[in-house]
Amino acid sequence: MIASTRRALLGTGATLALAAPAALAFPERPLRIISGFNPGGANDIVSRALAQPLTTALGQPVVVENRAGAGGGVGALAAARAAPDGHTMFMGIVDTHAINPLTYRNLPYDPVRDFAPVSRVATIPFAVVAGPSRPEIKDFAGLVAAAKRAPGALSFGSWGVGSTAHLAFARIAREAGAELLHVPFTGQAPAMQAVAASQVDVMAVPAGGAEAMARDGRTRILAVISPERLELLPAVPTLRELGVDLVIGLWQALYAPARTPAAVVARLNAAAHEAMRAPSFAVAMRTQAAKPEPSTPEELAALQQAEREAYGAVVRALNITLEG
Repeated sequence: MIASTRRALLGTGATLALAAPAALAFPERPLRIISGFNPGGANDIVSRALAQPLTTALGQPVVVENRAGAGGGVGALAAARAAPDGHTMFMGIVDTHAINPLTYRNLPYDPVRDFAPVSRVATIPFAVVAGPSRPEIKDFAGLVAAAKRAPGALSFGSWGVGSTAHLAFARIAREAGAELLHVPFTGQAPAMQAVAASQVDVMAVPAGGAEAMARDGRTRILAVISPERLELLPAVPTLRELGVDLVIGLWQALYAPARTPAAVVARLNAAAHEAMRAPSFAVAMRTQAAKPEPSTPEELAALQQAEREAYGAVVRALNITLEG
């Protein structure tokens, strides 16, 4: 028995000795972060801001690849089907990993089964903006009053049916007792451009994009949907200050394909945390009114599940069902 145990331990030691160099050799070639959204949107901005210091942390080039469509689902599917060796990552958001499973009838990927959580990266708060089509709407109270005077006459944009932007404004309207018409677009950047071009009246927009549009006079910011006022927009009140008890953020998080070795996931987690400490990343996040939010894989998995539960009631109330 002792001899057998000794042989088993020696065999295990040999296996570990063989496995260790493979883990230490990672990465062996350039890596990519897949973004499920168009260039210029919040997800793309965060992905590119992280890729630069991540290149330094991993010692290999990290590039961003945009695969837009289906609320981020096109990119998510591409990442889920990638080789589980750590060289492909996905910058997921609440849409891809918590909301899409609730809204798509035949979602071609499973956010839990097909992905290995790596780390949370940042949460970008939303702001409510009004475009030039309604110059009389100067504040949030004016928006609510106008919507109540003519139910369904005002429109709000989003980057897709069932997207965070759609559900965020639907929740705002419900809490405020107002009715607005939803107009979906094919991405965050096109939707924001539509508000500025008077194609829709209002929208819930990531705060960094809202600040940029308001700075050049294209839109007006009516409120922020954050726990407290933002350093980027100190003069803009929160919805809570205005009587609507809502806090909604667009979290961004790094995932690897399922079955990626645990040692590789740990290496990616450590490298991502190192990248998030880079001054360039902090500066990029400040332009989005966000802060670096490193986490363990387990904390990210718990966040994903909690958000899925939170948005379930909203999706059911709106009766949203999409084909995968």
